Amino acid sequence: MIPAETEKPLSAPLDVGFDYTRSVGPVLGRFVNALRERRIVGVRGSDDRVHVPPVEYDPVTAAALSEFAEVADEGTVVSWSWVAEPLEAQPVRRPFAWALIRLDGADTALLHAVDAGSPAAMRTGMRVRVCWADEPVGHIRDLAYFVPVEDPPGDPAPTPEPPPVAKREEGAPVDTIVTPIHLSYQHSVSPEESRYLRGLAEGRVLGQRCPACGKVYLPPRGACPTDGVPTEEEVELPDTGVVTTFCIVNVPFLGQRIKPPYVTAYVLLDGADIPFLHLVLGCEASEVRMGMRVRASWKPREEWSTTLENIAHFEPTGEPDAPYETYAHHL
Repeated sequence: MIPAETEKPLSAPLDVGFDYTRSVGPVLGRFVNALRERRIVGVRGSDDRVHVPPVEYDPVTAAALSEFAEVADEGTVVSWSWVAEPLEAQPVRRPFAWALIRLDGADTALLHAVDAGSPAAMRTGMRVRVCWADEPVGHIRDLAYFVPVEDPPGDPAPTPEPPPVAKREEGAPVDTIVTPIHLSYQHSVSPEESRYLRGLAEGRVLGQRCPACGKVYLPPRGACPTDGVPTEEEVELPDTGVVTTFCIVNVPFLGQRIKPPYVTAYVLLDGADIPFLHLVLGCEASEVRMGMRVRASWKPREEWSTTLENIAHFEPTGEPDAPYETYAHHL
């Protein structure tokens, strides 16, 4: 085996995301339902200013606002910044400008994308107009992007897929919007974590021991946070342990892969001093308890890679529960 100090740390793309779902209420509801009709509405404040997008409470008095005003789908660029390399989910999939745009009839500026073709075509004070989505659904992305009123680019800009739509009856007003949120980046782990992940690809669970306090950290951290010294001694651990604390999941959510109820638990492997979070299956959720002895249920070997997901879940071993004092200090 290659010595740990010469192994290249593991690195992989990481995507964290979910669909954020929210009810819109009477003010934003008026705004998104107008967008579905290719109209733009704002709300008038106590100082007679028209806010677009509409705000629910007056910035001056904090009173609830309810007087709506329709504005134009053309306006003026107040300020802007050029995006030379657009990200995947941004409104335009070629170089564009983010701009603050004050629509005609509005007193506040709306942040949106301008497809101008080049930074030389952008300027403060330029006139722009909306390019509407082909099929408005009642979402801010119904405003696909803006283009200059004079000399707009000849070909339509490539745009992302339409946003998901919350279920509603045919013809019913939009009362809920769904906004996909994603964070994608390249994640690199430490040499110690790389050894741990490579061990999992071999069906081994590797931790590291602190030479000062003797604690075994899983996953390994490279240094003991208590004593501040390197944890260089590698410790191979069994795949059995004890449930310290747990939670029964009863509420369904988007992307859920297991039908509730099921249990997520902190499992303290035998010989380790740090528990980690995993699933406990193989029994009724109501039967899981603190102190329960469990064993890892591994996926088929051909599915293994450098991930803790090689362990599909933990299951009860049938052994007597561990004494409380053996895991009490981990609660």
